[in-house]
Amino acid sequence: MKTIAVIGAGTMGNGIAHTFAQNGFTVKLIDVSEKALDKGMNTIANNLDRMLAKGTITQEDVAKTITNIITYTDIKDGVVGVDLVIEAATENVDLKLSIFKQLNEVCSHNTILATNTSSISITQIGAVVAHPDRVIGMHFMNPVPIMQLVEVIRGYNTSDEVTQIIMQLSEKLGKTPVEVNDYPGFVANRILMPMINEAIETLYNQVAGVYEIDTVMKLGMAHPMGPLQLADFIGLDVCLSILNVMYDGYKNPKYAPCPLLVNMVRAGKLGVKSGEGFYDYSAIKKAEKVAAQFI
Repeated sequence: MKTIAVIGAGTMGNGIAHTFAQNGFTVKLIDVSEKALDKGMNTIANNLDRMLAKGTITQEDVAKTITNIITYTDIKDGVVGVDLVIEAATENVDLKLSIFKQLNEVCSHNTILATNTSSISITQIGAVVAHPDRVIGMHFMNPVPIMQLVEVIRGYNTSDEVTQIIMQLSEKLGKTPVEVNDYPGFVANRILMPMINEAIETLYNQVAGVYEIDTVMKLGMAHPMGPLQLADFIGLDVCLSILNVMYDGYKNPKYAPCPLLVNMVRAGKLGVKSGEGFYDYSAIKKAEKVAAQFI
């Protein structure tokens, strides 16, 4: 496997493209928007520059990584001759199903089709594709070039052969793959999102403030960042989407999103990407200033 396509040039897509390109793969980065592709490539260049400044890579590594990435605005053109496609579009089931229907039309039946979904059923996605045995989940963690884990999710029809190929491929990237089965939220988000939701409930019920909740979890539980800060980093809209998928999938009220989370998303307070969530990022992209509504 030498050539892959990544669909989506956003945070996860450009991180996945960066990681594969840095490890010597030819990457075809696809997005419908030329602007999104330019932004994604700028993010990759900036991240490489930071790695260069830290001495973890060389100038030659930077040049080779950028050279290994080719951008496309058309899926049909971008998937020609690839061994693997990784879809990293927005966490929206209708969008993902639409993309996989397109892939079914334009890709060879030998092409492995992966999705970076963090919660949506691999089995459901595979159902719109001929030969669903080649459909699998590759859930990378953000930031992709740094985080070690890849959740490898088997759909109901995913073959043993495809699973082993993806497990071995993940190891070639320097990642640690963990095989899990296809249930809403898989492992990572089935455990993480209820914790984040409970932190929001704790704030909603006025048990403690934003800073206090995050400090308890950082100092008391040795978490690198508090759950409210992490929610801002992930994106509150993404957190809400994942919780809704789990709530719909399990019909268990423990996965029901907190009303405060719902209202914040409705108000456009999405975290780092919108400039405000539980913290105010208007002046600095760090969780140092609690948002005005929670002071």
